[in-house]
Amino acid sequence: MTTGIDAGRVDWRKSSHSSASGDCVEISRSHDGTVGCLLARDSKAVGLGVLRFAPDDWAGLVARIKAER
Repeated sequence: MTTGIDAGRVDWRKSSHSSASGDCVEISRSHDGTVGCLLARDSKAVGLGVLRFAPDDWAGLVARIKAER
């Protein structure tokens, strides 16, 4: 988890596949000057913080999730 990100200044996106109850992870690209950094947070608990991923780590996570479907 990372601190120092003004989450109010980040353009968060929620998947169009999110459930009707709103359970979803929101993602965004960092606006803190970190090139290629991806951010993720829990849409129902935004105050808990933000996870920061390097592009290769994010791609690996997405590939594992898709492979386990």
